[in-house]
Amino acid sequence: MPPFANWSYPTAIRFGPGRISEIAEACIISEIKKPLLITDRGLAKLEITARTLNLLDAAGLGRAIFAEVDTNPDEKNANAGVSAYKDGGHDGVIAFGGGSSLDLGKLVAFLSGQTRPLWDFEDIDDWWTRAAVDTIAPIVAVPTTAGTGSEVGRASVITNTETLEKKIIFHPKILPTVVICDPELTVKMPKFITAGTGLDAFAHCVEAFCSPHYHPMSQGMALEGMRLVKEYLPRAYTDGSDIEARAQMMSAAVMGATAFQKGLGAIHALSHPIGAIYNTHHGTTNAVCMPAVLQFNKPAIKNLLKEASNYLGINGGFDGFCSYVDDLNAFLEVPRSLSELGIKNPDIDRIVSSALNDPSTAGNPINMTISNTRDLLLNII
Repeated sequence: MPPFANWSYPTAIRFGPGRISEIAEACIISEIKKPLLITDRGLAKLEITARTLNLLDAAGLGRAIFAEVDTNPDEKNANAGVSAYKDGGHDGVIAFGGGSSLDLGKLVAFLSGQTRPLWDFEDIDDWWTRAAVDTIAPIVAVPTTAGTGSEVGRASVITNTETLEKKIIFHPKILPTVVICDPELTVKMPKFITAGTGLDAFAHCVEAFCSPHYHPMSQGMALEGMRLVKEYLPRAYTDGSDIEARAQMMSAAVMGATAFQKGLGAIHALSHPIGAIYNTHHGTTNAVCMPAVLQFNKPAIKNLLKEASNYLGINGGFDGFCSYVDDLNAFLEVPRSLSELGIKNPDIDRIVSSALNDPSTAGNPINMTISNTRDLLLNII
């Protein structure tokens, strides 16, 4: 049986099959009377979105929707979303979908009451304190994939179209007030999205576990998140209707995103610029980068991943863990290189420069330099 429960870590989460039926109640608790549902173009056409809008409409909350969300959302999507929010006289956001929709929904709620430009709130030093706090709109988050974990995050990733860089916008108050994790919403995910998003959750857990920063709660959560992915991602990939596997992967996604408060690393530092420049799927890009990054970090994480392997039931210590990652990628039909991902002749200098400026570098176990990051990237091409 899939799990069914309420908990509050790091925010209020309603978890279990069928809980989308509580969407109107979640809005009321969040003091939202006229929500704007923000999702992507593809999801806007699906039955699960129509059903959600019907539930809202039946409760007298309207059926307003904004669906101009790109795979890697940018400031143009954000500006259009804010305009739709203000023009409709909305008082809150339902962020509905995968990581892109969740990130943009949270960002629209944040920006709707700000007077400063978007990039003034980049996750640098204490720039988040520049925000007008009382005007940040409430958010209800409804993930329809199992990977990014943005539903429990205090940040949004947004692409700057002028520099082709992914930027992180952070503020504690863009943590959603209520999260509805309904695994039934993920049942019809295509296999490649199931794989890519699941491996995103795995990457969050692996990098958080290996980060040198001190955060014992995240450490334990990252380890158990890896176990859930190991046990349930192949099941969800093989049989999309396996509701227990779908539910456990939603748990793994929440755990990974909560765990990476401890830090991320070179996987994300590379994946962010690659995705921004070449518009690749984030989780899949993480998976392509992971094998080379594990070897890159080996001197610092060999013993740590030996301990993880013992917990996960993987033989062979560090090398066994790396073999497991290779086998999982192969089973999920993940490209083995950037070339197989469709990126020909990548701009190496540009990717390296952006990677070294990415906040994720601070959590990598091995110090990243121009030279060693270039060599790392060449191993992924």
